[in-house]
Amino acid sequence: MAKTGTTTQGLRAAIERSGYYPALVAEAVEAAVGGEPVASYLVHQETTFDSNEVRRHVTVLVLTENRFIVSHTDEQAADTSSPTPYATTSTESVKLERISSVVVSRVVANPEKYVPGTLPREVVLTIGWGAVSRIDLEPAACGDSNCEADHGYTGSSTADDLSLRVSEAGDGPDAVRQTLAFAQALSEATAATAATGR
Repeated sequence: MAKTGTTTQGLRAAIERSGYYPALVAEAVEAAVGGEPVASYLVHQETTFDSNEVRRHVTVLVLTENRFIVSHTDEQAADTSSPTPYATTSTESVKLERISSVVVSRVVANPEKYVPGTLPREVVLTIGWGAVSRIDLEPAACGDSNCEADHGYTGSSTADDLSLRVSEAGDGPDAVRQTLAFAQALSEATAATAATGR
Protein backbone atom coordinates (compact mmCIF):
# COMPACT_ATOMS: atom_id res chain seq x y z
CA MET A 1 0.00 0.00 0.00
CA ALA A 2 1.40 3.40 -0.91
CA LYS A 3 -0.18 6.79 -0.43
CA THR A 4 1.12 10.11 -1.67
CA GLY A 5 0.10 13.74 -1.60
CA THR A 6 1.20 17.25 -0.82
CA THR A 7 -0.22 18.41 2.54
CA THR A 8 0.61 17.87 6.19
CA GLN A 9 -3.01 16.86 6.88
CA GLY A 10 -2.92 14.45 3.94
CA LEU A 11 0.32 12.96 5.28
CA ARG A 12 -1.26 12.36 8.69
CA ALA A 13 -4.36 10.82 7.07
CA ALA A 14 -2.22 8.51 4.88
CA ILE A 15 -0.28 7.33 7.94
CA GLU A 16 -3.54 6.65 9.76
CA ARG A 17 -5.00 4.78 6.76
CA SER A 18 -1.95 2.52 6.67
CA GLY A 19 -3.10 1.25 10.06
CA TYR A 20 0.46 0.48 11.11
CA TYR A 21 1.03 1.98 14.58
CA PRO A 22 -0.25 5.33 13.29
CA ALA A 23 0.29 7.29 16.51
CA LEU A 24 3.94 6.18 16.75
CA VAL A 25 4.70 6.70 13.05
CA ALA A 26 2.93 10.08 12.83
CA GLU A 27 4.68 11.44 15.92
CA ALA A 28 8.13 10.48 14.59
CA VAL A 29 7.45 11.87 11.11
CA GLU A 30 5.84 15.10 12.34
CA ALA A 31 8.75 15.73 14.71
CA ALA A 32 11.20 15.35 11.81
CA VAL A 33 9.17 17.57 9.46
CA GLY A 34 8.77 20.27 12.10
CA GLY A 35 6.98 23.36 10.82
CA GLU A 36 8.04 23.00 7.18
CA PRO A 37 5.28 22.69 4.58
CA VAL A 38 5.07 19.27 2.94
CA ALA A 39 5.71 19.36 -0.82
CA SER A 40 5.16 15.62 -1.41
CA TYR A 41 5.06 12.39 0.56
CA LEU A 42 4.81 8.64 0.11
CA VAL A 43 3.61 6.14 2.73
CA HIS A 44 4.47 2.53 1.91
CA GLN A 45 3.53 -0.41 4.10
CA GLU A 46 5.04 -3.79 3.35
CA THR A 47 4.53 -7.25 4.80
CA THR A 48 7.38 -9.74 4.68
CA PHE A 49 7.62 -13.37 5.67
CA ASP A 50 10.63 -14.29 7.80
CA SER A 51 10.84 -18.02 8.58
CA ASN A 52 7.63 -18.70 10.53
CA GLU A 53 6.88 -15.04 11.22
CA VAL A 54 4.89 -12.43 9.37
CA ARG A 55 6.57 -9.04 9.80
CA ARG A 56 5.19 -5.69 8.79
CA HIS A 57 7.00 -2.42 8.32
CA VAL A 58 6.22 1.03 6.99
CA THR A 59 8.40 3.55 5.20
CA VAL A 60 7.36 7.19 5.02
CA LEU A 61 9.14 9.53 2.59
CA VAL A 62 8.54 13.27 2.88
CA LEU A 63 9.77 16.07 0.63
CA THR A 64 9.84 19.63 1.92
CA GLU A 65 11.28 22.70 0.23
CA ASN A 66 14.75 22.04 1.67
CA ARG A 67 14.82 18.46 2.92
CA PHE A 68 14.10 14.83 2.17
CA ILE A 69 12.93 12.94 5.26
CA VAL A 70 12.80 9.17 5.50
CA SER A 71 11.14 7.33 8.36
CA HIS A 72 11.10 3.59 8.83
CA THR A 73 9.17 1.65 11.46
CA ASP A 74 9.14 -2.09 11.94
CA GLU A 75 7.93 -4.48 14.59
CA GLN A 76 9.82 -7.17 16.44
CA ALA A 77 8.58 -10.19 18.31
CA ALA A 78 9.47 -10.68 21.96
CA ASP A 79 13.06 -11.83 22.33
CA THR A 80 15.86 -11.98 24.88
CA SER A 81 16.11 -8.20 24.99
CA SER A 82 12.36 -7.64 25.52
CA PRO A 83 9.71 -9.93 27.01
CA THR A 84 7.01 -8.17 24.94
CA PRO A 85 6.74 -7.38 21.24
CA TYR A 86 8.11 -3.95 20.31
CA ALA A 87 8.48 -1.55 17.41
CA THR A 88 11.46 0.49 16.30
CA THR A 89 11.05 3.74 14.41
CA SER A 90 13.80 5.93 13.00
CA THR A 91 13.87 9.12 10.97
CA GLU A 92 16.60 10.72 8.93
CA SER A 93 16.55 14.23 7.53
CA VAL A 94 18.68 14.91 4.46
CA LYS A 95 19.33 18.30 2.86
CA LEU A 96 18.24 18.20 -0.77
CA GLU A 97 21.68 19.22 -2.01
CA ARG A 98 23.12 16.02 -0.45
CA ILE A 99 20.97 13.73 -2.59
CA SER A 100 23.32 12.36 -5.21
CA SER A 101 20.97 10.05 -7.09
CA VAL A 102 17.32 9.26 -7.63
CA VAL A 103 17.02 6.02 -9.58
CA VAL A 104 13.67 4.79 -10.87
CA SER A 105 13.71 1.26 -12.29
CA ARG A 106 10.55 0.29 -14.17
CA VAL A 107 9.53 -3.24 -15.09
CA VAL A 108 7.12 -3.42 -18.01
CA ALA A 109 5.42 -6.45 -19.53
CA ASN A 110 5.62 -7.02 -23.28
CA PRO A 111 8.02 -4.16 -24.00
CA GLU A 112 7.56 -4.57 -27.75
CA LYS A 113 3.93 -3.48 -27.30
CA TYR A 114 4.66 -0.69 -24.85
CA VAL A 115 2.50 2.42 -25.20
CA PRO A 116 3.76 5.64 -23.56
CA GLY A 117 1.85 6.29 -20.34
CA THR A 118 1.26 2.60 -19.61
CA LEU A 119 1.80 1.84 -15.94
CA PRO A 120 4.84 -0.34 -15.18
CA ARG A 121 4.05 -3.58 -13.41
CA GLU A 122 6.80 -2.85 -10.87
CA VAL A 123 8.84 0.17 -9.78
CA VAL A 124 11.98 0.25 -7.66
CA LEU A 125 12.90 3.66 -6.28
CA THR A 126 16.50 3.95 -5.09
CA ILE A 127 17.73 7.16 -3.46
CA GLY A 128 21.35 7.84 -2.55
CA TRP A 129 22.77 10.61 -0.38
CA GLY A 130 26.07 9.11 0.73
CA ALA A 131 25.15 7.70 4.13
CA VAL A 132 25.47 4.09 2.91
CA SER A 133 27.65 2.90 0.06
CA ARG A 134 28.04 -0.59 -1.30
CA ILE A 135 31.39 -1.65 -2.72
CA ASP A 136 31.53 -4.59 -5.12
CA LEU A 137 35.08 -5.89 -5.68
CA GLU A 138 36.49 -8.62 -7.86
CA PRO A 139 40.02 -9.67 -8.76
CA ALA A 140 41.41 -7.63 -11.65
CA ALA A 141 42.84 -9.47 -14.63
CA CYS A 142 44.66 -8.67 -17.82
CA GLY A 143 43.90 -9.92 -21.32
CA ASP A 144 46.57 -12.68 -21.13
CA SER A 145 44.89 -15.95 -20.12
CA ASN A 146 48.29 -17.40 -19.06
CA CYS A 147 49.22 -14.47 -16.82
CA GLU A 148 49.66 -15.38 -13.15
CA ALA A 149 50.49 -11.90 -11.85
CA ASP A 150 48.46 -10.27 -9.13
CA HIS A 151 46.64 -7.34 -10.72
CA GLY A 152 44.89 -6.23 -7.55
CA TYR A 153 41.17 -5.63 -7.48
CA THR A 154 38.65 -3.71 -9.49
CA GLY A 155 35.14 -2.75 -8.53
CA SER A 156 32.53 -0.11 -8.09
CA SER A 157 31.01 1.91 -5.30
CA THR A 158 27.26 2.49 -5.35
CA ALA A 159 25.22 4.83 -3.17
CA ASP A 160 22.38 2.70 -1.87
CA ASP A 161 20.82 4.49 1.08
CA LEU A 162 17.19 3.61 0.36
CA SER A 163 15.53 1.18 -1.99
CA LEU A 164 11.75 0.84 -2.14
CA ARG A 165 10.00 -1.74 -4.35
CA VAL A 166 6.34 -1.38 -5.30
CA SER A 167 4.48 -3.77 -7.59
CA GLU A 168 1.10 -3.64 -9.24
CA ALA A 169 0.35 -7.24 -8.20
CA GLY A 170 1.35 -6.82 -4.55
CA ASP A 171 0.51 -3.17 -3.84
CA GLY A 172 -1.97 -2.20 -6.55
CA PRO A 173 -1.78 0.21 -9.47
CA ASP A 174 -2.35 3.30 -7.30
CA ALA A 175 0.77 2.46 -5.27
CA VAL A 176 2.84 2.26 -8.46
CA ARG A 177 1.41 5.60 -9.69
CA GLN A 178 2.05 7.26 -6.33
CA THR A 179 5.64 6.01 -6.19
CA LEU A 180 6.30 7.42 -9.66
CA ALA A 181 4.72 10.75 -8.64
CA PHE A 182 6.90 11.01 -5.52
CA ALA A 183 10.02 10.07 -7.51
CA GLN A 184 9.26 12.78 -10.05
CA ALA A 185 8.70 15.40 -7.32
CA LEU A 186 11.98 14.44 -5.65
CA SER A 187 13.90 14.48 -8.95
CA GLU A 188 12.51 17.91 -9.81
CA ALA A 189 13.34 19.25 -6.34
CA THR A 190 16.93 18.01 -6.47
CA ALA A 191 17.37 19.43 -9.99
CA ALA A 192 16.02 22.82 -8.85
CA THR A 193 18.31 22.79 -5.83
CA ALA A 194 21.33 22.02 -8.02
CA ALA A 195 20.36 24.80 -10.46
CA THR A 196 20.01 27.43 -7.76
CA GLY A 197 23.03 26.23 -5.78
CA ARG A 198 21.09 26.16 -2.50
